[in-house]
Amino acid sequence: MARQLNELHVAIIIPAYNEDPGYLQAGLESFLRQTRLPSSVHVVDDGSRNTDYADVRAWWEPAAHAAGVETTWQRVPNGGKRHAQAHAVRVSPDADIYITCDSDSIFAPNAVEQVLIPFARPRVQSVAGLIVAANVRANWLVRITDLWFVVCQLVDRSGQSAVGAVMVNSGPLAAYRAAVVRDNLDSYLNETFMGRPVMFSDDSLLTLYAQERGLTVQQPSAICFSAMPERWKHFTKMYLRWMRGSTIRSIWRARYLPVNRPAYWLHALRWLQMILTQMVTVWILLVEPFYFANMPPSTMLVIPFLIAYAQGLRYLGIIRSDVRVRYQFTTWLMMPLAVVLAWTHLRFMRWYGIFTCARTGWGTRQNGAEVSLGAPAATAAPEPVHAKMLDPYDESAPQLPQYRAPASPSY
Repeated sequence: MARQLNELHVAIIIPAYNEDPGYLQAGLESFLRQTRLPSSVHVVDDGSRNTDYADVRAWWEPAAHAAGVETTWQRVPNGGKRHAQAHAVRVSPDADIYITCDSDSIFAPNAVEQVLIPFARPRVQSVAGLIVAANVRANWLVRITDLWFVVCQLVDRSGQSAVGAVMVNSGPLAAYRAAVVRDNLDSYLNETFMGRPVMFSDDSLLTLYAQERGLTVQQPSAICFSAMPERWKHFTKMYLRWMRGSTIRSIWRARYLPVNRPAYWLHALRWLQMILTQMVTVWILLVEPFYFANMPPSTMLVIPFLIAYAQGLRYLGIIRSDVRVRYQFTTWLMMPLAVVLAWTHLRFMRWYGIFTCARTGWGTRQNGAEVSLGAPAATAAPEPVHAKMLDPYDESAPQLPQYRAPASPSY
């Protein structure tokens, strides 16, 4: 079976729009350090206006050819992430597996090898990787985001994976059988909602296509570093985009998923849970105190934090050498802040996203990258210049190189 997986043509698709060159080069470098090299890598510059990738391209193309990795680099008029991905699909007709990623994705050295493992099962149509914050040392917002996001992946998404019903693959690292992408390319490019083209939620739509064909699973040993928002405004825009996309995708799941699939019922239960949780919260915190003059018992406030701490223990299973164990432990201790964030701001943004889901524009990166690898906050890792994360599955040490624009091709 390992031989069959090694024979697959694996194509990595990278759409780039106003991305920081440092993150783009770091991601490309990570592809060449893979224990299982990709067969081809396809970069599509989606009409970036504020960024020049000339140095990165001058380094990348000779380096890829020297490593035996086929590559294409296209610059196309701005049409959005989906159209950029489609350009890459059209120039890679031999691909058996497409790995989608973001332009700030940095793969752990065994990410490609690990993300392919579930495809040994013919019914598996897509595989989600595990995303961690590359800039976790930037500030408290990134730390809490990393804690919240990693725990969600290792609890909620892992639970969905157990029954082959992962709802959404994260954009920084996901893999699909090529037919899932090719056979649905037209509808993928022309999705509309309430008469408006949908520009976001591309990853969840590809996951839905995969769900219609078979199993969608997670491979948590396939690790990818990705830049998380460092400013509150950018974080809010990102989460609002996710919630609007989640609402649209929920309607499509109810309409298109067969009722005999676990994904259909997991989706229904999630909505039921969200509505009941909102009702109970309003009753306990507003109705009981102000209408009946009954204050909720303290245990009602303590128990959710204890549950969150218990679930958050999985965060400590990600062993990173770019931060001390003490740093990760203190991040885990910040779990109450993540819970309060989820109860307040994120809950409001979820409902706001539901009622404004018809606003289908992307909403970010119009004026350049929000996070830069060359910015002081992103380069706060201690010397040497490589920040490392130990993979708990094989104890290998992926490296996150800081960007240095080459004056000439390196190969």
